[in-house]
Amino acid sequence: MGTGGMAAGGSEVMEAFNREISEAGIEASVEKFCSMHKVGCRGLCAKDVLVDVIVGGKKTTYQYTKPGMVSRIVKEHLIKGEPVADWMVGEDYYSFHDKQTKVVLSDCGNIDPEKIESYFAVGGYEAAKKVLTSLSPEQTIDIIKKSGLRGRGGAGFSTGTKWEICRNTKAAQKYIICNADEGDPGAFMDRSVIEGNPHAVIEGMIIGAYSIGATKGYVYIRAEYPLAVERLRMALAQARGKNWLGKNILRSGLDFDIKIKLGAGAFVCGEETALIASIEGQRGMPRAKPPFPVHSGLWGKPTVINNVETLANIPYIIRKGADWFASFGTEKSKGTKVFALTGKVKNTGLIEVPMGMPLKEIVYDIGGGTNKGRTLKAVQTGGPSGGCIPSELIDINVDFESLAKVGSIVGSGGMVVLDNTDCMVNIAKFFLEFTQAESCGKCVPCRVGTKRLLEILSRITQGKGKEGDIELLEDLSHDIKASSLCGLGQTAPNPVLSTIRYFRNEYEAHIKESRCPAAVCKDLIEYSILADFCKGCGACMRVCSSKAITGEKKKPHSIAADVCVKCGACYDVWVFKIW
Repeated sequence: MGTGGMAAGGSEVMEAFNREISEAGIEASVEKFCSMHKVGCRGLCAKDVLVDVIVGGKKTTYQYTKPGMVSRIVKEHLIKGEPVADWMVGEDYYSFHDKQTKVVLSDCGNIDPEKIESYFAVGGYEAAKKVLTSLSPEQTIDIIKKSGLRGRGGAGFSTGTKWEICRNTKAAQKYIICNADEGDPGAFMDRSVIEGNPHAVIEGMIIGAYSIGATKGYVYIRAEYPLAVERLRMALAQARGKNWLGKNILRSGLDFDIKIKLGAGAFVCGEETALIASIEGQRGMPRAKPPFPVHSGLWGKPTVINNVETLANIPYIIRKGADWFASFGTEKSKGTKVFALTGKVKNTGLIEVPMGMPLKEIVYDIGGGTNKGRTLKAVQTGGPSGGCIPSELIDINVDFESLAKVGSIVGSGGMVVLDNTDCMVNIAKFFLEFTQAESCGKCVPCRVGTKRLLEILSRITQGKGKEGDIELLEDLSHDIKASSLCGLGQTAPNPVLSTIRYFRNEYEAHIKESRCPAAVCKDLIEYSILADFCKGCGACMRVCSSKAITGEKKKPHSIAADVCVKCGACYDVWVFKIW
């Protein structure tokens, strides 16, 4: 019952279970009958709707569940005790999970996100209780520092060090902010965590507030996430009702409460100073640093800003210990990282793996490899600010340092798999379109520079590239990175630089030969039917939405170039492919 599951029909499936169970005379609702009840994202979004049925302690998971399937599951499985084998998940479901190490996601998909009692049942708020009753702020910060937790929002700065600096900054008022303004294309990590386990984020904020001396907190979350916002509001109300928020929490002397601030969907507000400006009621635009927010943040007061995943790690670290968390990952990149695995891969979804896991294992062992027998071309990490890692570097470890060496970043956790049907010039153009549109316009290098980059890339994909364009792209990218005011502009050229670095031949093919090797850029493609290979079957004619294909049955057909929209549907159904 996360956004993905509900979009696939989760609500209708739950209603069908309640109805069928009632009609069968079983005196239990879904939420009482099933040990897992309503849950958030299960991870393998590609197989939604996922349903667990637990009978006699044995769990059976069904995939692609539709309301029409529920009656049979109830009659055969719940009543007769015979699972419906045809609809059960296969080995790929278990292989998707086998190599994952779940910390932040350990309770997502298992607990009811709308009930605080469900969070209590898995040890929820025990970490906050431990901190408030037996640890000093300094001891708490030392645990976080020792764990090696680094910010999961992209920068990778030491969380414990950030807290310590803010703790040591003298002020009568301090703030802690949860940055839930996740806006990367193809990224849904933070959104899913809040939808599946909002109390973990709240508990992390309580511990952070106690550690730095804050009395007020904000969750900055975009309004486009209605389910996450709804569940967060419910969780905050429940936490207040149990005295986990408000005055004198657990009689510890801590006064702390959290407000929700809805963002309007500006990508730049993911940058901490732009986010602060937005909360203050100003236009979301970044400012120069220093001073950093830990010294002068919200309304000029010391402020700690952590993203959702960072804060959700905190309760588990306090409960299980710094050494436990540090046992995962690498020497410099401790713990685990949540990624949204998307693109041309069989198993798309939400994953959590130890820092340092080889990219190859993520793509092939967890993701199941590319679709339809196509060959892997690259993996884009770090969202629109990241870089494209070519298939020849697929053995690289996924951590802060390793990705930086090859021109990419961990970022907030976007991971897009690309295959041989993707044009790397067009991919760079796609991400530049996003960052250029999302630029706040405050500084010239970003406002004008990204526009110039996009113009050059657009010209190249239209077959109008010129000699020297590649070098111009490189020079301009380095200038933008060096002189932009905030992280948006400083990282916007990464897709351009990484694709030139590893796929320069594709840029040259576009410029020198007016050819798109992947046959993606429409201005460089012309569709025609080779008479010697056309049997007049009509398959291409039936899928042509623009009615550009004409011809008689069992006779060679033809395509009207002036009508063809170059969608490629005809090529997809062509059974006589020779290249």
